[in-house]
Amino acid sequence: MAENISYLKNEETERRGDANALPFRAAPQNVEAEQALIGAILINNDAYYRVSDFLKTEHFQEPIHRQIFKCASDMIRVGKKADPRTIKTFLREDDKIGDMTVAQYLARLAAEATTIINAADYGRLIHDLAVRRSLITIGEDMVNIAYDAPVDVPPSGQIEDAERRLFELAETGSYGGGFQEFSDAIQKAIELAGAAYERDGGLSGISTGIHNLDQRMGGLQKSDLIIVAGRPGMGKTSLATNIAFNIAHGYEADINPDGSHKALNGGVVGFFSLEMSADQLATRIISEQAEVSSSKIRRGEITEAEFVKLSHCSSEMQRIPLYIDETGGISIAQLAARARRLKRQRGLDVMVVDYIQLMQGSKRSGENRVQEVTEITTGLKALAKELDIPIIALSQLSRQVESRDDKRPQLSDLRESGSIEQDADVVLFVFREEYYIRNREPKPGTEEYLKWETDMAEAQGKAEVIIAKQRHGPTGTAKLGFQAEFTRFSDLAEDDHLPDRYG
Repeated sequence: MAENISYLKNEETERRGDANALPFRAAPQNVEAEQALIGAILINNDAYYRVSDFLKTEHFQEPIHRQIFKCASDMIRVGKKADPRTIKTFLREDDKIGDMTVAQYLARLAAEATTIINAADYGRLIHDLAVRRSLITIGEDMVNIAYDAPVDVPPSGQIEDAERRLFELAETGSYGGGFQEFSDAIQKAIELAGAAYERDGGLSGISTGIHNLDQRMGGLQKSDLIIVAGRPGMGKTSLATNIAFNIAHGYEADINPDGSHKALNGGVVGFFSLEMSADQLATRIISEQAEVSSSKIRRGEITEAEFVKLSHCSSEMQRIPLYIDETGGISIAQLAARARRLKRQRGLDVMVVDYIQLMQGSKRSGENRVQEVTEITTGLKALAKELDIPIIALSQLSRQVESRDDKRPQLSDLRESGSIEQDADVVLFVFREEYYIRNREPKPGTEEYLKWETDMAEAQGKAEVIIAKQRHGPTGTAKLGFQAEFTRFSDLAEDDHLPDRYG
């Protein structure tokens, strides 16, 4: 059967034939496997469901097979029968495959088809050959670009581009983007709603482990860039480490039909710590979770009971999927390459960057810091979409907050606020009034001191996470509890009823 199609390639090969020329190497393909799979689908539409999870139209090498598979897919998905009689009306009658018409070719595919038992095997073969063809294209592009690259283009840029394309190929089996049908987007939306129904707490996104925050945000949504900002001392890093630990600690995995893992609850977390070293960050998280002051840990002033708590906590932490990169001054291109590598090797469900102002842009941004931050935030948003994960990025606030009577941050307080505010899907401000009240303590015994004591008692142990922007929901404020000694955030209402986490 294959000779009706493959003769086109044979003619091309013969035309190139030359005693002195190198042998022509055709791209890897298997026309017979494509014919066998399509024939199986035409005689029994159930064969389609054996390959629909991983096989796409573009994986077929022959254009006519792409057309037939596309028509059959569309018809089967809406509950219609796909066979030679129903499909031929959607294809051009005057097209020829060898010496046959389209209708004759469809009839022959169905007549010579085998059972659907081997449909999945044929589908995987077609998919793998398509991936190999894509690898050849990437390899050829790498060679050509390496030969023709301008002097001012460093090899590291080509490596990062090649790694990005290889990652996309590893994730999807194809690359290049382009339009997708609205019906596919609808299907993804329904799957998202189903996942939210099955997930603990009924959240559409990944739970932060803080109920009051989840209520207002629905969890962390895939492909979102979430900015967490605050003045020094407000606890933005503490909030990020709390959320990162909660997500990694709650990780429960399930296996996809293709053998890969997905998170039922929680997730694998990648933490880029540009300010603190990995051991400093680990000490901070241990302090938060074991409720032992980090300053006492550093000075070695812990009791035996506290040491037992730390031991239990460290044993627990060694099992959770939390990965730390402590590279300082990392560029957006380097960060993206490492995030892709982590997702490919270990999986990646949430990423944290601490913090934006310590990252570097490319040389083309020059001395313009606003332009550099714009490149960084745009890159982070693009990476969140590419990896299909939420990215939490921390940011500093400008000093103009301190000049106001009401120290609660506003969007205009973001440093280089135009790009950060524009690219972010969610902007969270961490605010603790206790910090400012404590710093303006009056002289004891005065009337002002009595008022200060009252204000201090009211604000102590409390924090606000102000949702200043949210594309998917309303803005507002989440009231949280804050244990300053352990730099730990928690739900206010439940804080008094929580038992010791370790002990």
